[in-house]
Amino acid sequence: MRDVGLLFPGAAGDDVTDDVAVLRALLRAEVAWVRAQATAGLVPGPVADAVAAAADGLDAEPLTARVAAEAAAGGNPVIPLLAALRGAVPEHAAVVHAGLTSQDVLDTALVLVLRDAAASAAADLGRACAAAARLARAHRDTPAAARTLAQAAVPTTLGARCAGWLSGLHAARTFVTDVGDALPLSYGGAAGELSGVARLTDDPFALVDAWGAALGLPVPPGPWHTVRTPVTRASAAFAEACAALGHVAADVLQGTRPGVGELREPAAPGRGVSSAMPHKRNPVLSVLLRRTAIAAPHLAATVGSAAGHAVDERPDGAWHAEWSAVRELARHAVVAARLGAELLEGLEVDTDAVAANLRAALPDADGVGAAPAVVDRVLRATGFAADPGTHEGDA
Repeated sequence: MRDVGLLFPGAAGDDVTDDVAVLRALLRAEVAWVRAQATAGLVPGPVADAVAAAADGLDAEPLTARVAAEAAAGGNPVIPLLAALRGAVPEHAAVVHAGLTSQDVLDTALVLVLRDAAASAAADLGRACAAAARLARAHRDTPAAARTLAQAAVPTTLGARCAGWLSGLHAARTFVTDVGDALPLSYGGAAGELSGVARLTDDPFALVDAWGAALGLPVPPGPWHTVRTPVTRASAAFAEACAALGHVAADVLQGTRPGVGELREPAAPGRGVSSAMPHKRNPVLSVLLRRTAIAAPHLAATVGSAAGHAVDERPDGAWHAEWSAVRELARHAVVAARLGAELLEGLEVDTDAVAANLRAALPDADGVGAAPAVVDRVLRATGFAADPGTHEGDA
């Protein structure tokens, strides 16, 4: 059984957060541990090469289904995965996972998945920021009716609204990037005391540092088996990204409504079709972004609740509740960032409709306040003032 995104439109082809990606991350963590032992001189280099080759030779998709089916017996997927990996390299089975516990490997694997998800989301958020900046610049001086509490309020500019999108997207991109770069290795052994690692070497922290280096992960001062800050921060960053994209979608959905008609989503073959009403062009990208904005806070709440229920040196159920929630939240961020970038890059603006709506709602409107100056300040603060096509962080 593999989740292929049947009930998650937009996620088809996701190879960053799906079950196979998680399994591959588990294997990466186990292989890197053997390589760390080789770096420390505890096992010969050819042994690490043999374990790596055995892991590469495993067929990930059927193995994922098998591990999923067998995981219930031990309560986590690491135990059946180890059986498969050790079975593939029986002559070196003793060095695989030596000194570790399941939580070390599963947490580290999830960190690898979350790091990849953060990188993917940040890249697409960068695209979304650049597109929002172009819209803000293009419509810096385009008068529009500002709406507060769902009613026409005062004149602003369409560019000022787009600058608001840019502010949220830029902050989310920064948060996601910073959190992704800081996600740490997980270690600690059976109860956070590293006794298993200490049986392998007189310098357990040197071995742990070598493991972190093999995976490119920072090594925290101590274990975080029950100190779930890395996961709660990651979930907060992903949730913020989903909220920023949801804000854009909400404005676009408002702008595409009949009677408003100021905005249109980018067209593509088959997009927005209705099974019953062929005359419709549904704003599907914004609909899917709104789905994410609705779902993400509840997933983040599950992660936060689990963190608050962590107990003793290993959680009894709270840890288990995190896995699917944080993975699903990462998937929402990855997919939404891609869809959001596509939406903003192709968003169509009907300036005639914008002007007509302003005249109808505020016939005596005069001026737009300091809205153009707001646009300029946001563009400068986010690094988009100099070159319309390049973000300063991407140059």
